[in-house]
Amino acid sequence: MAGAERVAFITGASRGIGRAIAEALAGEVRAIGAVAREAPRLEQTCAALRAAGVEVLALPCDVADAVAVQAAVNQIIDAYGRLDILVNNAGATQDSLIARMRPEQWQRILEVNLTGAFNGIRAVTRQMMKQRGGCIVNLTSVVGVSGNPGQANYVAAKAGIIGLTKAAALELAPRNIRVNAVAPGYIQTDMTANLDAATREALLARIPLGCLGEPADVAACVKFLISEAARYITGQVLHVNGGMLMP
Repeated sequence: MAGAERVAFITGASRGIGRAIAEALAGEVRAIGAVAREAPRLEQTCAALRAAGVEVLALPCDVADAVAVQAAVNQIIDAYGRLDILVNNAGATQDSLIARMRPEQWQRILEVNLTGAFNGIRAVTRQMMKQRGGCIVNLTSVVGVSGNPGQANYVAAKAGIIGLTKAAALELAPRNIRVNAVAPGYIQTDMTANLDAATREALLARIPLGCLGEPADVAACVKFLISEAARYITGQVLHVNGGMLMP
């Protein structure tokens, strides 16, 4: 199908990497279903996208809620008759050392980051299989490969996304549905904005390119993976980390 006629569904779209992805895809698709928990901020993002000329449905939703995710997916399919692209970007952190981590901290981060991605894939699969085509991109993380102290819940969820990506790629390839992941390193977002100077300098010392990435760097990789140029790529993890990790 012509790229400009495709319809996308992007979670965590209200800010940071998710908003950058929506902006990058705005010129590539007919419409975007934009998902986030924060309705006011989501609507601000959607207004900016509409001003750029793309049709957008604001779909406030907690991705950990499978029923709500399916309802949001159904809403955009009802509006446009199809769904071609899923970007599972929604994520959260609740950091703590394992010895101090409360069970609810562990559970919530897995629900948002890993179960949320599963909920998205499950919700779009039937429509994409019917269309015999589609693209799914899951956002994992450099720490899902390297590990990170104080983030056992987040690391486990992001590592799980890599396994989920590979399993889904194998299951869905016969229906021409490609499933890949993008693994950002440290990116200039709300999550990194509050780093103190010493922590920031120590972090930069670990990055060969010597700087944090920008949300647009990640968005460009997603834009590539949903394009025809990536038609023979599935089940892969694209690392965007300034050389911090070379698996």
